[in-house]
Amino acid sequence: MKKIIFLLSLITVFISAKAQNAMSKWPELKSFHGVMSQTFHPSEEGNLQPIKERSKELATKASALSKSNIPNEFKNDKVKKAILKLAEDSKKLNKQIEGKKISDADIIKSLNSLHDVFHQIVGLCNKENEN
Repeated sequence: MKKIIFLLSLITVFISAKAQNAMSKWPELKSFHGVMSQTFHPSEEGNLQPIKERSKELATKASALSKSNIPNEFKNDKVKKAILKLAEDSKKLNKQIEGKKISDADIIKSLNSLHDVFHQIVGLCNKENEN
């Protein structure tokens, strides 16, 4: 039992270190993550105020990410496509929130989708030798 707990702890540390590695090498990804985490996690508890107040900031960070220089080790078509989707969908969500043309349920759905795309990007950046 102790060996299993030790192995699970080791795997968790390894995965966390890999995600931090991608963000330490790509400042725009880290910057986007900061806003994403501060808006997404409250939404999980039903608090949509952070995303309603910061949707423009999220869209701006996603746009900056899409225009940034992708570190060579992460640069591939899948990453580029996911970043463009993140930027487009963030912009769309911001317009809907600012125009008050979206329900709370749809905000949650859109934010969950953005969160999934962000994790897809991080996952793609953590795959070894796939350029």
